[in-house]
Amino acid sequence: MKVHKAADGKLKQTVEVRGHQWSADVSTELGGDDAGPDPHELLNAALGACTALTVTMVARRKQMALTDVVVQITHEEGGGVCRMHRQIELVGDLNEEQRQYLLGIANKCPVHKTLMGRFEIDTTLA
Repeated sequence: MKVHKAADGKLKQTVEVRGHQWSADVSTELGGDDAGPDPHELLNAALGACTALTVTMVARRKQMALTDVVVQITHEEGGGVCRMHRQIELVGDLNEEQRQYLLGIANKCPVHKTLMGRFEIDTTLA
């Protein structure tokens, strides 16, 4: 993954991953152009996408009648803690046992496990 200043915009960054490219920015209130999600929104999106992908893959493997997974993520910060709130809507003809099983699977998605673990960031100058 590579992140660098975009050719246009005040603070806009270009994110490149495996041949895909998108923009990250901050709101106009923070001095940006609001040309893309901010870094916290990208973190929220990572958890939401991972949740939906993981639940969908498992439901397909188990041949469950899941037709969609809608994930909404919000977060709040205070006292040195970032608290993420995740709401999952399982769409399809699922019984309560299947719904609870898939909720457990959601809590095992790789990004969820990473966020619940310990982080170490090694930073060097190029």
